[in-house]
Amino acid sequence: MITTDITAEELKERLAKGETPIIIDVREDWEHQESRIEGAQNIPLGALPQRLDDIEDLKDQEVIVHCKSGMRSASAKAFLQQQGFKQVRNLLGGITGYQG
Repeated sequence: MITTDITAEELKERLAKGETPIIIDVREDWEHQESRIEGAQNIPLGALPQRLDDIEDLKDQEVIVHCKSGMRSASAKAFLQQQGFKQVRNLLGGITGYQG
């Protein structure tokens, strides 16, 4: 089980190399509309329990979760791990750190 979080620098490097990691933005829809990481899927934290069926097939894959600063995505990471997701990584510093 991969539980180490990911830094903005590591994610930027991977995206620059053409990798397409699975990224879930757990911010609200309006936040996602304002700014987003290219390719990120938006599932607000509050909707995550109802949307588990949508991402069920990702349980064995690396999934990167992010929010604005890293707090909501830390909760999302813990929740997904409880649901059996094995490789969830939180984007440290959230999109604020990514854009900074």
